[in-house]
Amino acid sequence: MLTGILLGLVALAFVLIVIEDIIHVNKAKTTLFFGTLCWILLFIFAEGDASREHVQHQLEHNLLEIATLWLFLMSTMTFVAYLNSKGFIAQIVQRALPSQLSERKLMFIVASFAFVFSSFADNVTATLVSIAVISSVKLEAAKKIRYGTLIIFAVNSGGVSLITGDVTTLMFFLADKVTIANLLLLVVPAFFSVAVLALFLSRGLDQQLVVEKSKKPIAKTDITVAGIFVLTITGTLLLNVLYAIPPVLTFLFGLAVMFLIAQFLMRNKAAQSVINYVREVEFETLLFFLGVLLLVGVLKEVNFLKNFTDLYAMLPPLQANYLMGLSSALIDNVPLTAALLKADLVMTPGEWLLLTYATGVGGSLLIIGSAAGIIAMSKLKELTFGTYLKMGGYLLFCYSLGYAGVYLFGQFAS
Repeated sequence: MLTGILLGLVALAFVLIVIEDIIHVNKAKTTLFFGTLCWILLFIFAEGDASREHVQHQLEHNLLEIATLWLFLMSTMTFVAYLNSKGFIAQIVQRALPSQLSERKLMFIVASFAFVFSSFADNVTATLVSIAVISSVKLEAAKKIRYGTLIIFAVNSGGVSLITGDVTTLMFFLADKVTIANLLLLVVPAFFSVAVLALFLSRGLDQQLVVEKSKKPIAKTDITVAGIFVLTITGTLLLNVLYAIPPVLTFLFGLAVMFLIAQFLMRNKAAQSVINYVREVEFETLLFFLGVLLLVGVLKEVNFLKNFTDLYAMLPPLQANYLMGLSSALIDNVPLTAALLKADLVMTPGEWLLLTYATGVGGSLLIIGSAAGIIAMSKLKELTFGTYLKMGGYLLFCYSLGYAGVYLFGQFAS
């Protein structure tokens, strides 16, 4: 009886995630509500003290996983929030662009920038900045659809190769399913598939464009913070490979260094304290992750996640992972990834890499399948569910091409 009620509540929560844009209720609110409610019900209807102790143990284990993810994301998002608020990122992009260029050249520049930048920043920020780049030039509506489609695919593809880029990649890493060295194998096939998509979408684009520039001075403090951010990312990767230091610890250290140095540099300015930029972090996103992981923890408690292993029992991981990527276009990839991790699947490092790529990039197939798609749709009025769907053939081909490339490179994973 209780299992049925809990499954019903979890299903309702996931449905509300999908129809967020229809009901206009933020998914962070619904997932947090249903996630905490389900755990409360588990405590209330637990049979005896021993059962409640078991629920308590499982909840504490779940919260530990959530806390690790939360702190890491909070650290990276604080860096980006500071640099964004100062206009540093937008200014760097504008300075890098030439005053005049062809539409085709802009297509490949945007693809490369969105891919690389999303490896270091969250997908939302990477999408917003990339859209700001194409908004600085005058483009026809039909062409904006092409650029918007490319940005979504490039952002999702770039994020899968580094733990700082995509939350699902970070989740696989924290679960010890992939290593940083293994993840770097994703870079070549992921970028190749983006380049092929840019090639497809750039056909017929041969006009010259003029970039509207508005240069503003960049403060030395902002350059210093950007440098600390880059060093923190580099240090996180190196220290984990060399000494197995948890990434969250290195990133928190980098954040502390940023707070101290920026405060020293800004001591004579009437600007807000640098630590206050923590408030500009998108806590709705963090609360959404909290709610989702609580819900998935409930699914594990009622043994529902064992159903995921049935697909892997019927199909080889190569095919099952590909289908999971397709399903991530309909199911939010965070709960999907969390569910797969808690289902205790047994796969080789190369097969886990395939799943990492699939869940990270598969959401690109539908505009509602990823945060990048939702953001792009809200910023480009020409980009709708229907107009994006017309690009589905290109997207499916490039997703499949990238997946095949990851399979080949995954043979070197260990």
